[in-house]
Amino acid sequence: MKFLCIDCDEQMTYEDRQEPGDGTFTASYVCPACGHRMAMLANPMETQLVGSLGVKVGGRTLDQQPMELVRQTLEGRDDAFVDDPSGRPTWASTSEERLARVPGFVRGMVKKIYSEWASERGIQVITPEVMDQARVDLGLEEM
Repeated sequence: MKFLCIDCDEQMTYEDRQEPGDGTFTASYVCPACGHRMAMLANPMETQLVGSLGVKVGGRTLDQQPMELVRQTLEGRDDAFVDDPSGRPTWASTSEERLARVPGFVRGMVKKIYSEWASERGIQVITPEVMDQARVDLGLEEM
C-alpha cells in the first residue's frame, strides 16, 4: 500500500511510527514535493493484526524473499524447502502413463497411497505389476 499526496500526486514517504500505549499505533508520512503531512491511525485490533502478520510499517530496506511469510513460520527447519526423494520409490514410465489416466483431482492422493504402500514393503520402483498388487492388498480392485 502506498499513499499519494492529493495536491502533488507524489508518493508520500514514511516519516515516523508511534505507539501511544493504548493498543493503537500511528504512522506519519510526508510529501517530498510540497511537504504536506498525514498520519494513519490503527485501532487496537488492526494493530494486533499488523503485528501478527509481521508487516513492517514504513517500508523495508531489503527485497522480499520468495514465500517469506511461509519461510518465517517454518523457521528452525533447515530442510523445510528441500525436496529429498531418498527413500521414496521411483515410478516406471509405464506406471506414470497409467497414473495419468486417473482423474486429476485424486491423482495426487492415489500416487501417495501407492508410494507409501511400496515404501512400506521396500519396493524401489513402482511398476504396473506393483500397482496391481497394491490394489489387491488395499482392496481397491473394484475401483
